[in-house]
Amino acid sequence: MSVNTGAKQFRKVDVDQYDAERFTEEHGDDPTAIGPNESEVNGLLAQNRNAEALKVVLSNPPLNTKDQAIKDRCASLVLRVLSAIRASEMEGAINQLDQPAQDILAKYIYRGFELPKEAVQANLLTWHEKLFAVGGYGCIVRVLTDRKKV
Repeated sequence: MSVNTGAKQFRKVDVDQYDAERFTEEHGDDPTAIGPNESEVNGLLAQNRNAEALKVVLSNPPLNTKDQAIKDRCASLVLRVLSAIRASEMEGAINQLDQPAQDILAKYIYRGFELPKEAVQANLLTWHEKLFAVGGYGCIVRVLTDRKKV
């Protein structure tokens, strides 16, 4: 038989806040996260400074926006930068990135896999191989478990 302890601490929790109908997102649209500066990236690509263009294009991803047009524009810009970098320069460009930028790069690589173009996917497989050599399993797991999409 159980003993009545008189504990009432459990009654201070508001269980109604966990109701599915009252759920709200923790963060909304962030107007500052409109994506990378496209003219700056194009200028760096024209000067053949591809590794710097990769850093710039990954510096401001539109993670918190719900506007799909902005996300598509940024994804196409990232894929254009990735296709401009030769296979011999890939590992050096990845080594210049910090861990969050490598995670963003992996997100864009997986986003690129959704495209039906085989030439793009062959290049992305090479990028994925080089990124895995630098970032390891941790980079892949962080991307696959993150809810924020690019």
